[in-house]
This record gives sequence, structure tokens and C-alpha cells, in this order.
Amino acid sequence: MPRQEKERLIVIGDVHGCIRELEILLAQLAPRPGDRIVFLGDLVNRGPDSHAVIEKVRHLGAIALLGNHERRLLRAHRTADDSLLTTEDRRTYPTLTDTDWAFLASMTLTHYEPSLDLVCVHGGFLPHLPWRQQGEEIVTRIQVVDKLGQARKRGESPNSPAWADLWRGPPFVVYGHTPRVKPYRT
Repeated sequence: MPRQEKERLIVIGDVHGCIRELEILLAQLAPRPGDRIVFLGDLVNRGPDSHAVIEKVRHLGAIALLGNHERRLLRAHRTADDSLLTTEDRRTYPTLTDTDWAFLASMTLTHYEPSLDLVCVHGGFLPHLPWRQQGEEIVTRIQVVDKLGQARKRGESPNSPAWADLWRGPPFVVYGHTPRVKPYRT
């Protein structure tokens, strides 16, 4: 009797338009039927081909969470306000197709795995609020919590503690957004 492979939860952080690296990673992971793949946002910008990354994620049927880079692009697209765009955004914006924009608009803020009591998110959560009640401004960009209990990026409040150091859960949180050399577990 053939051995049945166990389904896996595969979580991939900020790809940032790096299609070649994503393809290498996917080849190493060799996703199988039944695997659930979750991308933690920031599929776009910085790398050479945001369109190809979006297309690959879409064709995989993966779950894709909204990151701060997608959020900013979508705000500019919805409002036609190009003053919201960064230099990186200005390179990415014209490469996106209508299908890409629809995909970005469909991205969710979180993905919860009840059997693991695990939630995936791009940035993180304020530790003093229920995670399900936190909006996109918080979950897509938080890195630290300032002395007033507000979500901030590291550059806005450099001496404040990382939100993850204050999080007590449950649930267990898997997040991207904040680069680290090694996986960070509190």
C-alpha cells in the first residue's frame, strides 16, 4: 500500500517581485496536491517582476495576504492619486494588468488555521486588542508598539518594543514584513 503524504501548510514571506527566487523556492518545496500555501503579503515592488510573481501566486491557487506595498498601490489605483506612490510603486504600477489589480483587491488581511490555532498576517497585531478586530492600517504595517500603545514602524519609534515581544496569544502568529536573519519566536 503506497504511503500517503501528509498535507502541509507552506507559508512564504515577502517575495517583493523576485520571481526567480520564488521559482527556486517552489522547486525546492515541491508543493503537492492538498498543500495549503499562504503568502504573507508584499508580493510586489523592489524585485524585477511583480506581475510575474502575482501571476505565479494566482496560478498556484495560493492564499495571498495584503501587505503594505499592495495596500499603497491599491489606494493609489482606487483614488487615482499618484502622490501616494513611492519610487518603487511608480516602477511597478504600469506593469500590472487588470487581472493583477483584481487579484490585489481580493487579498485578505489574515488567514486562520483553526486546527493549529495559528493565524498568518503580513505585519502583526497590537497585543492589547483582539486580533480579528484589527484593521489593515495596523496589520499591514506594524513592527513596534510605542509607549502610547500605538502601532508604529521601527523608523517611527526606534526604541519601542517589537509587537511580537508583547504578544501572548493565542493564537500563534506567523508574520512577514519585518526582515530578520533567523526565524523569530518569542
